[in-house]
Amino acid sequence: MKDATVSVRVETKIKEEAEDILQNLGIPVSVVINTLYRQIVYHRGIPFALTLPERPKAEDEMTNTELYTKLKHSYEQSLAGKGRTVDDVFDDLEGSLR
Repeated sequence: MKDATVSVRVETKIKEEAEDILQNLGIPVSVVINTLYRQIVYHRGIPFALTLPERPKAEDEMTNTELYTKLKHSYEQSLAGKGRTVDDVFDDLEGSLR
């Protein structure tokens, strides 16, 4: 029986962005919170890694081999139709700044 309440303070922007995503997925916030709590109990800890992502290397930090490998991979993705257009990428970037 669900009879307990959880009350937390979060940043407004993060709350709005997360709730927009959940709404688009059709998942109520309460379901996500309940699922997280269940996973904490099941794993007896946080159910995901709490680490900082590795910062991508800038071009001038790469060896010639690393740069060539990345460019080759990107080129092969483009030929296979798996890439994205520059316009799509910039639209996403501009959208995230609004």
